[in-house]
Amino acid sequence: MTEADSPAPPPTVAPASLTELIGRHARDVDREARFPIESLAALRTNGYMGYLVPTEYGGMGGSLHGLVSIAKDLSGACMSTALIWAMHCQQVDCLVRHASSDLKAEVLPRIASGEIYLASVTTGTGGSHLMSVDETLTGAPDEEILALGRTAPVVTGGEYADAFLVTMRGGADPSDQGVSLVYATRADLTIRRIGDWNPLGMRATASGALRLDGTVRRDRLVGQPGGFREISYDSMIPLGHLAWSACWLGAAQKALFGLLQQIGTTVPVDRSSPLVQERIARIRVDLELVHAYLERTCNEIESLRERGRSLNRPDLHIHVNTLKLAASELTFRAVDRMVQLAGLSVGYSADAPIPLERVFRDLRSAALNYSNDRLWTATGILSLVDRSVRLL
Repeated sequence: MTEADSPAPPPTVAPASLTELIGRHARDVDREARFPIESLAALRTNGYMGYLVPTEYGGMGGSLHGLVSIAKDLSGACMSTALIWAMHCQQVDCLVRHASSDLKAEVLPRIASGEIYLASVTTGTGGSHLMSVDETLTGAPDEEILALGRTAPVVTGGEYADAFLVTMRGGADPSDQGVSLVYATRADLTIRRIGDWNPLGMRATASGALRLDGTVRRDRLVGQPGGFREISYDSMIPLGHLAWSACWLGAAQKALFGLLQQIGTTVPVDRSSPLVQERIARIRVDLELVHAYLERTCNEIESLRERGRSLNRPDLHIHVNTLKLAASELTFRAVDRMVQLAGLSVGYSADAPIPLERVFRDLRSAALNYSNDRLWTATGILSLVDRSVRLL
């Protein structure tokens, strides 16, 4: 292949035309709590559903740094759309790194072409813990077809997805009580909504509860039977926390940009006031800290992957958990301070020229999206194990 024939490098920013289109629909999809169909169609058409799909399968072959950067751009336009895209990419990474060669050859080109939007069915009825799955794949060890029945209290975009990655108890042997990950298409399943979605924020993600029933072939298992724990440490958790944090930061960063443009006009505060200057400084410092920790965590994960090293290590788990905890709490605190500074008519109004009210509501979900309460406890346990205290 000549240099002229080599594929173009994947983009590391979202095109302005794409973010403009997504931003144009952000207020309506939030108000109506409806899935951002127009925005997802634009992501499909422009090839971004295959951002992490390797070029050999027709994808962009993007990096984790590119994923983080684009997620921030998209979230500045509409956090719900950005989160939908980021979680799709999280699922794609699981397939790229853990699916069989046959499954990758069948599915990845269709993802790259924009044909498949992947949703995650990984929340159990027992709570947000990835391993809290009650339902079991059923089928005799010598049978090719497995029966799948799954209730999930939260499935982002599930009613609009073309395929799903589903966690189920058991694997090739029904006596196996480990958690398996299985790929299922919409055609494989009967999908029934079992709850409405009318939340405070993240309204356009359409993350209502679903019941899924159907059958899948045994070769649709992703990774080893009962081996989801390995996939979660290698891909699901680190990609999720990187992508979520990027979305939260991107929304807060764009909100600060908008606020700074409005100070002295629609936000009638005095730029020369030491109190105003201090408040702006505290907002900026919170966002700078999240940005720096996000970049360092992304560097660490990419470096370990490039060297073929395991991500299942206590110090990395602590760093990934710390990223999620810091990003979810500091970005929300920053936007809370922006609302206070902007005042009632701008900071608290859904019709204000900057969407602080919407971003505030969206970011309130960050600490609940895989509960911070659970992560604080887990990080404390890990910190007792990692006696070397290797800081990021």
